[in-house]
Amino acid sequence: MLKADIRRTFLTRRRTLTEAEVERRSALLSQQLFESFPIADWRWLHVFLPIAKQHEPDTWLIIHRIWAEFPLVQLAVPIMQADGHTLRHYHLTPDTQLVTNRWGIPEPVGAEEKPPTVFDAVLVPLLACDLSGHRVGYGKGFYDRFLAQCRPEAQRIGLSLEPPITQVVDVNTTDQPLTACITPEQIFWFR
Repeated sequence: MLKADIRRTFLTRRRTLTEAEVERRSALLSQQLFESFPIADWRWLHVFLPIAKQHEPDTWLIIHRIWAEFPLVQLAVPIMQADGHTLRHYHLTPDTQLVTNRWGIPEPVGAEEKPPTVFDAVLVPLLACDLSGHRVGYGKGFYDRFLAQCRPEAQRIGLSLEPPITQVVDVNTTDQPLTACITPEQIFWFR
């Protein structure tokens, strides 16, 4: 399938999910992450904050559990910059003040900025991914540009409410493949 068709199809599917179903699937994603990844070995984890109106996976389940059970793991979240093309990344703690931007994304205020090279793992938002680890997001390329700046050994872990599709046909040379994709039913490993 082409990215534009995938985007349309999966956005429509997401809109049909109830809040209860998004929460159920998000809980399963969180459980898969904690059961299958070496979280205690990570020093820095990058995590996106969910856009509730878009029915994105609820990463707050992951964030609160890390704060409770893995106090040595530091968290960072992205902020889209005014140029409309880049993300910057800021330390997230239980005391971080958040404000919601015009797109409905919570963002930290007054937090310390962190470079992409510090992250041991990145939880990547997506609409869909294929069986080779190619993801389809909202189409702006923010995460591809960001992941290209991360260390090669940093794990790139997609969080998907849906199982993978067979193939994204129009993969670009700038697309950054995932290391793994967590779905509610299972984890798909790519490299």
